[in-house]
Amino acid sequence: MRAIWSGTVAFGLVSVPVKLYSATRSHDISLHQVHDEDGGRIRYQRRCEVCEKKIDYDHIDKAYDDGEDTVVITDEDLKAMPAEEEKEIEVVQFVPDEQIDPMMFEKSYYLEPASKNPKAYALLRETLEEAGRTAIVTFALRSRTRLAALRVRDDVIVLQTMLWADEIRSSDGVSSGGEAKISARERKMARSLVDQFSEDFEPEQFVDEYQEQLRTLIEEKLEHGDAIDTDATFGDVDEGEAEGGDVIDLMEALKRSVDERRKSAPKKSGSSSKSSSSKKASGGRSAGKKRAGATSKAESSAKPSAKKGSAKKGSSKTGAEKKASAKKGSATKAFARKGSSEAEGSSTKKSPAKSKKSA
Repeated sequence: MRAIWSGTVAFGLVSVPVKLYSATRSHDISLHQVHDEDGGRIRYQRRCEVCEKKIDYDHIDKAYDDGEDTVVITDEDLKAMPAEEEKEIEVVQFVPDEQIDPMMFEKSYYLEPASKNPKAYALLRETLEEAGRTAIVTFALRSRTRLAALRVRDDVIVLQTMLWADEIRSSDGVSSGGEAKISARERKMARSLVDQFSEDFEPEQFVDEYQEQLRTLIEEKLEHGDAIDTDATFGDVDEGEAEGGDVIDLMEALKRSVDERRKSAPKKSGSSSKSSSSKKASGGRSAGKKRAGATSKAESSAKPSAKKGSAKKGSSKTGAEKKASAKKGSATKAFARKGSSEAEGSSTKKSPAKSKKSA
């Protein structure tokens, strides 16, 4: 990794030299625009609307327009600002972790000690761990003053930039659904559904299905050109998911969701019918881990055949392939289908015979 910023963390009278590295990256496939007739790249040129000349980037300044007057801000003006010249991350507060709204977090960076003697860095890291609090800091990065939080992850200090308070919109004017009347039976059934889906969070079991399918599409078109069979590549779309079904009541949707979840969960040998709800929740978690392992195995075995054999043969999938494709992304798809009633409010969509078939 390449450092994108270097400076010091000011911790009282202690200065900690550090380097800043980006902790995240995008996995999205980059696409560009082309002309649909000849495939030529689409280019956007920077032209002045006064002289209509093409302008090089070196001759472009920034400006603010208030509707009447325009104020031009040059690069020299920006570099002369005191905040831009500062190379210091100043610790201003230590606050309880739970007091920071996750909505405020923006982007994450790793902080690495930049000194040959990392003692000051180790002191700050251990202080953050022992205090059990998050350090609130301010610093300047890329022509902006930033608010950020310092915490420790895997023995490395992590800096997470945050939104300013006035950048978060109020929820005033957004309906909360507070006027809807929920019966005790509906609450109990919804709670039961939550228990059925309760597992330990393992982010590795979730995949970006759109990017996976886009990558598969690109590979198929590279190998076979435009004459590919999308049904053979991705499988038939379930009509119940694509077109929807009749509207049913909320209670019926909750019942079906709980029943289908119970049927899909593997039964444990020797389990008692009088087990407590906590045991059911832990059983659901262990079952989820087993399903996640099975899903990853199915994906690794199914991808080669889906990319190479399905488009050439153009025939329907074998039973093993259908099972593999049905298992892929089951953690997200199952929740999306069975929890659709919550998004609809008081009603949801039904897929009668189709849902039984897919289950």
